Amino acid sequence: MDRLRAGDIGERGLIELIWGLVDRQLLGEPAENPLPHPDDASALLLPGGRFLVLKTDMFVRRTDAPRGMRHYQMGRKSVVMCASDLAAKGAKPHAFMHSMGVPPSYPSGGVLDLVRGLLSACKEYGVAFLGGDLGESKDLVVAGFMVGFADRIVRRSGASPGDLLAVTGHFGETASALEILLKGRSAPPPLRRRLLRSVYQPRARVDLGVALAGTGAVTSSMDSSDGLAFTLHELARSSGVRFVIYKVPVSRAAEEFASIHGIPAEELALYGGEEYEFVLTIKPEAYDRAQAAAERCGNSLLPIGRVEEGRGVFLSDGTLERPIEAKGWEHLSCP
Repeated sequence: MDRLRAGDIGERGLIELIWGLVDRQLLGEPAENPLPHPDDASALLLPGGRFLVLKTDMFVRRTDAPRGMRHYQMGRKSVVMCASDLAAKGAKPHAFMHSMGVPPSYPSGGVLDLVRGLLSACKEYGVAFLGGDLGESKDLVVAGFMVGFADRIVRRSGASPGDLLAVTGHFGETASALEILLKGRSAPPPLRRRLLRSVYQPRARVDLGVALAGTGAVTSSMDSSDGLAFTLHELARSSGVRFVIYKVPVSRAAEEFASIHGIPAEELALYGGEEYEFVLTIKPEAYDRAQAAAERCGNSLLPIGRVEEGRGVFLSDGTLERPIEAKGWEHLSCP
């Protein structure tokens, strides 16, 4: 096993090996993390009953910046990545730090524009920017670290049979944009601008995540940035349940793009990524309360399915069911 390359194992396989080592080293010590692995953030219970929630995420230009993304947008995205995961756990982001790696030949103007993006996003989400560290690297790298506070946290492992499955938005626009950027597909100018905006200017639904957690109606929640299908599988697996989807939430822009190129729109919605929506399960008797909280934030919940006993994720047309593949974005994947 030690001789395998990271690319042979993949990002998630390597994470499992690391946590296996951590568990062996800490065997017998008390668990202090209310959001244990494999959740997307970590937490500590503070005196008085509040939670300190922590998140770190890494932005690497070569793998995380699609063609045409400006440095300012890279900086914004570095903050959005952390803020979205905190909000999915019900935490209000409070402060942000970073460690930045810069190649010696890199233009200083690009670095300064990236920092302007960091500052802009921190201001947008009401987050204190506390600076960080800078060192030399072979690629432009920003490792963000964010902390927040929550009165109530939502794990990815709390779904129960009978819960309703919902999302906070439509999907498929970022996958469509990547078809344009990576495969050279065309789109009418207004549609092209909308699709590219989805990857260049993502937004974290901070207020919405905090409001939904506060209702007590949400039983499990995840940020969808690794793709809708992957997120559905992770939620179902973590909770030990089965999801039946009766409606894939495809955006109208993605449907238009799919129609132009003869691409299945549902594929774009399920197997994209970088869409910072929430996928959540909700107690059926409290769904109206959750919907009301979303509407107070200027949003709405989209019901897409139900939680059942069993395992896996399936798409149903009312008569037949077919499995949804557990595909999504993964670093260190060898072709």
